[in-house]
Amino acid sequence: MVETEKQGEKSHIRCKTIIEVLGKPKEHVENSLKEYTDHIRKDSDLAILNEHYSDIKEQGKLWSKFVELDLVIKGTKKLISFCFEYMPSSLEVEKPDELSISKQEISNFLNDLQARLHNVDMIVKKSKSENDFLRSNMNAILHNSILICLKVSKLSLEQLSQVTGVDKKELEIFVNNLIKEKKIKKEKDIYALV
Repeated sequence: MVETEKQGEKSHIRCKTIIEVLGKPKEHVENSLKEYTDHIRKDSDLAILNEHYSDIKEQGKLWSKFVELDLVIKGTKKLISFCFEYMPSSLEVEKPDELSISKQEISNFLNDLQARLHNVDMIVKKSKSENDFLRSNMNAILHNSILICLKVSKLSLEQLSQVTGVDKKELEIFVNNLIKEKKIKKEKDIYALV
């Protein structure tokens, strides 16, 4: 068993992997991917046999580019480390046909995975909490802005949109809620305080 564990640590693993960068501006995406590949090249436990860069593509307001790498990685421990450190989009082991992994390596892998998942979960929950807080405060600010504007003058939805800077379709939701709460009224196309 000890020989198998040592063999797994020393065996070379050939794989294909894809690493993608998404962001903006365009030049930053291209430079970041090149720097990422250069960083991989400097790792003594990794050898890049071949690399193929895609053309950069626009995806909405962001830019995307990927590199496909043929790699040789020294051992299963480094393979797992590579996945955590470089976060490839995909990885396909080509050789050897079978890998042995020690119970310690699989335990370490699962514990690292769990720690990262818990960290991501914490970040998502924190972001959701902050987003809910901001949404609630933004709604209160818009609510008060509409009431203040209508205290000064009766206004149409178009005028309220111009004063608040909020799109008419989005603003209409707020004014309809204020009408339901009986804080404002609508006469023809003009809104006023009750």
